[in-house]
Amino acid sequence: MNRKMLKNGLIAAGIMNIGGVLVFSRAFNNVAINYADPVVMSNFGLLMIVVWGLAYLGAAFINSNIKWLVGAFALEKLVYVVVWVMWLSKNSLAPLYSTDVFAGVFYSIYGLNDLVFMLFFAWVFLSQHPDGHA
Repeated sequence: MNRKMLKNGLIAAGIMNIGGVLVFSRAFNNVAINYADPVVMSNFGLLMIVVWGLAYLGAAFINSNIKWLVGAFALEKLVYVVVWVMWLSKNSLAPLYSTDVFAGVFYSIYGLNDLVFMLFFAWVFLSQHPDGHA
């Protein structure tokens, strides 16, 4: 994988985490997101998603081997995908949409977004040699 693609992917992941949380949570003021999953999507949980976004942005500017760092990112995204699938299996989106459209859209797409970036991070991890070169 070339360095530019890796950097752009990490920046995109960071922007999606930070921007997605800030927009859909209305800067941590959308209680419908919190109520729908008070453990994972509390304001603390949303803040931690933003922190992960900052970590992705920081990693975009590391010019050395980040194989194991992106491996950790892939695992983190896997956790959110599993949590999202479990949430969808036990909850309906319709009541959430009727309560708040932003919350409904957030719960509709956050796991898909995490799946895409999980696959990207896993691909980067698997394509990197131990010395950090593709």
